[in-house]
Amino acid sequence: MRKALRWLGRVVGLIVLALVLAVGAVYALSAHRMARTYEVHRPVPPEATGPAAVERGHHVATIRGCNDCHGADLGGRTFIDDPLIARLSGANLTSGGAGGKLSDEDIVCAIRDAVAPDGRPLLFMPSTEFGHLSESDTADLLAYIRSVPAVQRALPPNRVGPLGRLLFLTGKLPLLPAELVDHTAALPSEPAPGPTAAYGAYLASSCAGCHGAGFSGGHIPGTPPDWPDAANLTPGPGGIGDWSEAQFVTLLRTGHRPDGSSVDTKYMPIALTRHLTDVEVSALYAYLRTLPARASGQH
Repeated sequence: MRKALRWLGRVVGLIVLALVLAVGAVYALSAHRMARTYEVHRPVPPEATGPAAVERGHHVATIRGCNDCHGADLGGRTFIDDPLIARLSGANLTSGGAGGKLSDEDIVCAIRDAVAPDGRPLLFMPSTEFGHLSESDTADLLAYIRSVPAVQRALPPNRVGPLGRLLFLTGKLPLLPAELVDHTAALPSEPAPGPTAAYGAYLASSCAGCHGAGFSGGHIPGTPPDWPDAANLTPGPGGIGDWSEAQFVTLLRTGHRPDGSSVDTKYMPIALTRHLTDVEVSALYAYLRTLPARASGQH
């Protein structure tokens, strides 16, 4: 009996040791990647001034989802708070917070490269979606950021939990977009605003974070398993290929599908899409009509 208990104790001890080593490895490997620094420099677009630029910048911030992480007043907000995954807060971009210390180039590098002024990678900054933002939209966005009133708000420090680190290391959580960005790539030519597929492709990059690079939907990376799959936006099975433009407009404005059901606004940002202009919605529809048919989740 004692011999069996000693053997069992050794087995349990080995299992505990293996778990400790595994957790240590996860923390060490993830910390190493988070500590990497990047040398990036980006040209600042010509300054945009005046009420029209500020208004356009506000529109860009709204439809691109900046408020989701940085708050409606740009004063910052905690958008993930799970002890196992992460606690992440978007920075206070006003003069009352980090924005008062950031140069225009600092903000441009954050948008295009997901890199902080000291070269560290920013956590969860979606530069894979926004890195191609046009010069004019970037200039207007800067004008808007500089125009908002100062906000004094204390935000908790960012931290990544054990499950978040494991998901990051296994490619399930895009924690460091700086690793995915080509920091030497030139800015693509700016598409002319209009109800065209080219302009729609420019706008649709904001949808790729949930609907995938191929826009066929499926599980959203980094979300809990009980989250619903993102919709298939292609003409493939279960997609929106047979939707009319009017039905597409209704969805983005009201959240109502052609069959009379409604999307869950906890997951589909109707509060954002309802602010798209008629031209922007038509451009998105035109672009989605050009996509090849894919099965849901097939990217």
